[in-house]
Amino acid sequence: MNAVIVAVVVMLILSVLRINVVFSLVIGAVAGGITAGMSLDDTLMAFVEGLGGGAEVALSYGMLGGLAIAISKTGISELLVVTILKLVQRKGDSQKRGLIKALLFFVILLMSIFSQNLIPIHIAFIPLLIPPIIKILNMLEIDRRLIACILAFGLITPYMSLPFGFGLVYQGIVADNISAAGLEITKSDVYGPMLIPALGMVVGLVVAFFIFRKPRKYEDREVETEIKVTIKKRNVVFTIIALIAAVIVQIPSIVPLTSGSMFFGALVGVLILYITGALKWSEADQVLTDGMRLMAFIGLVMIASSGFASVVTATGDVEQLVEAANYILGDNKGLAVLMMLLIGLLIDMGIGSSFATIPIIAAIFVPIGLEFGLSTAAIITLIGTAGALGDAGSPASDSTLGPTAGLNVDGQHDHIRDTCIPTFFIFNIPLIIFGWAAVMFFS
Repeated sequence: MNAVIVAVVVMLILSVLRINVVFSLVIGAVAGGITAGMSLDDTLMAFVEGLGGGAEVALSYGMLGGLAIAISKTGISELLVVTILKLVQRKGDSQKRGLIKALLFFVILLMSIFSQNLIPIHIAFIPLLIPPIIKILNMLEIDRRLIACILAFGLITPYMSLPFGFGLVYQGIVADNISAAGLEITKSDVYGPMLIPALGMVVGLVVAFFIFRKPRKYEDREVETEIKVTIKKRNVVFTIIALIAAVIVQIPSIVPLTSGSMFFGALVGVLILYITGALKWSEADQVLTDGMRLMAFIGLVMIASSGFASVVTATGDVEQLVEAANYILGDNKGLAVLMMLLIGLLIDMGIGSSFATIPIIAAIFVPIGLEFGLSTAAIITLIGTAGALGDAGSPASDSTLGPTAGLNVDGQHDHIRDTCIPTFFIFNIPLIIFGWAAVMFFS
């Protein structure tokens, strides 16, 4: 058995059985290492050595969580919630309720997209926005699986297709690794080809609205993270300034940082809120503690997934997996492209990070793509799509962990059954279809 397949399958089975994701990643990594013939000591050593790769991300998420809670205490999210709640509580016909639902969907989608590009705080906006509107979602009997799909779409599609914020980072990783594998390209080359696979995500979102359109009832439980603050205009203004500053300091041309830009941006935003008086200094410790607690589990999963990725790489079986697929398929270009996309899906499902998947697959897929006569645009589309596949649906992905963290504040939204499984089928199937079609078109 291929060690990569064993590691990922063990991790997924344990996750579905509701074993903690961190434990599932560790056990899956050990199973993969042993299958590859590595000793237990070597496997654990590779796992531990890989943990550092997720440390910066985990720390950044902790600070972003602090920023999110700090923003929530200024009243800006309360203003949005109160406005929507007034609309919901007014007596009216079903058409009016439908318009309110559409407004909610639009706001959540817009915020999730902005979190990747315009205001790159990633999933830190979820604990800021979702818990306060849980009662509204319950009142409108909205299926939370639909909200999970909307959030996943907004977290994934922008970095795949738009050259801003996290999209610029992702497309830069794609370009750098393809160039390192022998096919010289630039970041600007990645943008165009990835627009077609992104259409698959749009199709998936439309399907989600159709599948999860029926009302679903939830118990109206008390949510501990409900925001109860006095709304002051000056605080809202300073909050907007803090958000803008947090974005500006992450722009390389303004603040040339080689690493830690997300962490620094969150730090600047929090400091501005304190300095301007939008938040009291006496609340500083509690705010940061609350924010870090909200994001701590996600950060721990990202650290564990880095260790998992390290073991998968150390087994050497990724190359074996691709070579075996290449041997079986012969010169059938269409099946070869499909197999490489599925391999990308398998790897990303295991490590939970599209950004970390690209370096693993690019060194192998580029030579194979050139051997099959794929064009530069086709290879870019192949690797960019294969890297993104699995981000929706992976138990270890922040694109699923984030939505669950917000939607499960009252204990009525299961991570695997209500976030991972729905988003996996809703988005990965059309993404494979559109990605495969785009590669064949460009080839």
